[in-house]
Amino acid sequence: MAIRNLTSLVAMAVVALGADAALAQGNPKVLKVVAQGDLRVLDPIWTTGTITQNHGNLVYDLLFAWNEKLEATPQMVSTWNASADGLTYTFTLRDGLAFHDGSPVTSKDVIPSIARFAARDIMGQRLYKVVADVKAVDDKTFTMTLKEPYGLVASTLGRMGGLSPVIMREAEAKTDPHQQVTTVIGSGPFKFKQDEWVPGAKVVYVKNDAYKPRSEAPSYAAGGKVVHLERVEWLYIPDPATIGAALGAGEIDFWETPTSDLLPILRRNKDIVLAPSDPLGTQGILRPNHLYPPFDNPKARQALVWLTNQEDYLRASVSSDPNDWKVCPAMFVCGSPNETLAGAEAATEKDPKKRDEMAKRLFAESGYKGEPIHILQATDFPAFNGAALVLADALKRIGANPQLVPIDWNSVLTRRAVKKPPAEGGWNVFFTSSGGLPGSSPFANPVATDCDKAWFGWPCDAEIEKLRDAWTREADPKKQFAIIETLQRRMFEQVPYVTYGQWFQQLAYRSNVKGVITSPQRYYWNTRKE
Repeated sequence: MAIRNLTSLVAMAVVALGADAALAQGNPKVLKVVAQGDLRVLDPIWTTGTITQNHGNLVYDLLFAWNEKLEATPQMVSTWNASADGLTYTFTLRDGLAFHDGSPVTSKDVIPSIARFAARDIMGQRLYKVVADVKAVDDKTFTMTLKEPYGLVASTLGRMGGLSPVIMREAEAKTDPHQQVTTVIGSGPFKFKQDEWVPGAKVVYVKNDAYKPRSEAPSYAAGGKVVHLERVEWLYIPDPATIGAALGAGEIDFWETPTSDLLPILRRNKDIVLAPSDPLGTQGILRPNHLYPPFDNPKARQALVWLTNQEDYLRASVSSDPNDWKVCPAMFVCGSPNETLAGAEAATEKDPKKRDEMAKRLFAESGYKGEPIHILQATDFPAFNGAALVLADALKRIGANPQLVPIDWNSVLTRRAVKKPPAEGGWNVFFTSSGGLPGSSPFANPVATDCDKAWFGWPCDAEIEKLRDAWTREADPKKQFAIIETLQRRMFEQVPYVTYGQWFQQLAYRSNVKGVITSPQRYYWNTRKE
């Protein structure tokens, strides 16, 4: 143990001093990246795992893509239109689309690709409930006929934050949706070098010289995907101190997820740039169990909102530095198009005495009589461990009876699925988080209130479900936002979950790396080395 600690100290010292910048900058056309994890699954409609989604973005392309305003804009599509009754959509692919094996992208590839995505993704499933038919007109044109108007057609075909509606060759697209695709031949700006892939060590992508980018400026996943690099190498290095040392020495160019304890050291190196990875960050979520007292009563759940001082949570569970987080009362994430304060009076109250008084009163009105409140405490997950301690302290402060259940995160994942009473192996509260992008949508898992079909915690409210459905059917953005405001008011009444703020992952890269796109997902087009 002492040797390991000494090694880490030496590694951090190397980062702090910063080696000669010319030491290992290497080929300016090769970008060496320590990605956020080890790539194990190659199919981006098989898992929502970030590493697989980022992989899919590089090698595949999408019909539409979301820009920084979370608007769906044409990507592989050249032109599209909807009939006057909103029931028939016609799409035409742009010229020059080709797979990495040289075969052209046609409607025969597109149609099974979106059907396969729709079989697994929540947004795709909702769209296909109203799809009557999708058929080819010719090689470049296809139509989608709906049973009833639907407001999220383009958004679904450009989906970000869930499973990705990538366009595969017909052969791969016809693979059973519940079986992983393992042959990776896309039409995107990078090619996957399957012959150089070493799970647990290295992934290689090379420039697709045949790719024809759009003319628009890049914005999130949308716009022109102009590739300046010949090769991108993802390296898997599990030890953060080793990564920090390699970045400081110029042996790697880019670290996607630097750990918070190394950020002060990295900041002192003039050859390293730190920048927010994702402007929407991560949303902290407190999830009550709606099946058992006290949180089967909405007043007890409302009490949790009054009791949640987000700054206390963020300082205890994320960082003492306010630059790393943001207090955000909005259920659908601050900085997103769905940000609103509608119904957020309890979440925005500044007076701590009033917050405690209201929480205590609501607990009493709910019928709470001092029974233990079992809080799952993920001791190996700092953002959730600290949050559990803050909640326990707040409940004690108003005379409630919190009981911390200290277990590891994997055990939380198992126990949160248990529907038994809390005293018999169940639970009352657990903590989790959501990426800001998926959290900004009514499609987010914690929003669903369809009883036994709902996510862990099993909230049940027909009105929330009615509003979620109305939102999907509305095509007018202003009317959609009005539904969001009504929905959030209802959510603050029923409280399917409580948010405890947003925090932000940093990127770390060498100062000669330019053109980095800040986004909820990681892209390496537009990036160059000087």
